[in-house]
Amino acid sequence: MSKIKVAVIGCGTIANSAHIPAYIKNDDVEIKYFCDIIPERAEACVEKYGCGTAVADYHDFLNDPEIEAVSVCTHNDFHSIISIDFLRAGKNVLCEKPAARILSEALEMQKVAHETGKVLNIGVCNRFNTYVHKIRELIDAGELGEVYHVYASFRAHRSIPGIGGDFTTKAKSGGGALIDWGVHYLDLIMYCCGDPKPVTASGEAFCKLGKDIKNYVYKSMWAEGTAEMDGTYDVDDSVVGVVRTSGPVISFNGAWAQNIGVSETFIDFMGDKGGIRLKYCGDFTLYSTKNGMLTETKVECKTTDMYQNEINDFICCVKTGDKNRQNIDYAVETSKILQAIYDSSASHREIIID
Repeated sequence: MSKIKVAVIGCGTIANSAHIPAYIKNDDVEIKYFCDIIPERAEACVEKYGCGTAVADYHDFLNDPEIEAVSVCTHNDFHSIISIDFLRAGKNVLCEKPAARILSEALEMQKVAHETGKVLNIGVCNRFNTYVHKIRELIDAGELGEVYHVYASFRAHRSIPGIGGDFTTKAKSGGGALIDWGVHYLDLIMYCCGDPKPVTASGEAFCKLGKDIKNYVYKSMWAEGTAEMDGTYDVDDSVVGVVRTSGPVISFNGAWAQNIGVSETFIDFMGDKGGIRLKYCGDFTLYSTKNGMLTETKVECKTTDMYQNEINDFICCVKTGDKNRQNIDYAVETSKILQAIYDSSASHREIIID
């Protein structure tokens, strides 16, 4: 059987840490192109992985009949543009999170995916995390009873990514801590709770600590090498919000940067029979009662690599045309929440989600 030929567009951190290694380990896949607007990055991938051709412009292979699927690993402002171009060229797409900068772009991506009948998955990788899936199984089995409230904390001390660059420029990223980190937490919650429909949202997004770029004092900063100290900072470095859904109420407190020197990254699922605290990217504890006793169960299990699971499942979708748990139809619901929180913050009122 011939291998499925794929292209990776954007050869930065997420491509090299997740997409490319997972494709390499999948025996059904051959990477034909590495593409990046910085040619040296694409060339480095060819040398590192010993396969493919380096290309600077994705239009050069947009209509290559051999290409069946692409990973879009660019920054947010090109997610919708590139994904739509490849969908219309008859290719299947795995686009990194978030689906797009704003809801209207995500909805257009969904529309084109439906029109073309091609697969469009969004890289919310936690849907393939072993512990996350176990929590969904416990909720589905009724172990927590009615899950009425879920609380998420994604807070760091001072770790704004690439301050002054693409990450902190709203026109390119769509936002800050909420759209960068919060999208993972909100999507994880939606998945575990059976993808309920969002109904209303209220929140405030704060742009405070990074506004004075030159004097920003930090403990750690992912993408420090991309910093442009004369650049732009107009995104949220912290955010709070409440979302009502057809299932549980979701509340959250997130921050790239806060003047509290403790990082707290966890999700609490609260039910009337039991509750779970999940360490983000870690294991979880189940709290309940039995025979008049309070119980606390530390859960550990054998895990598999979520990025490998994500890529393997995407390739299965390419073969069958099936929609999986990362399909754009699910991601759009999370995009609705993100947009509603930002709209709520701008208008200082609760937003009804259609």
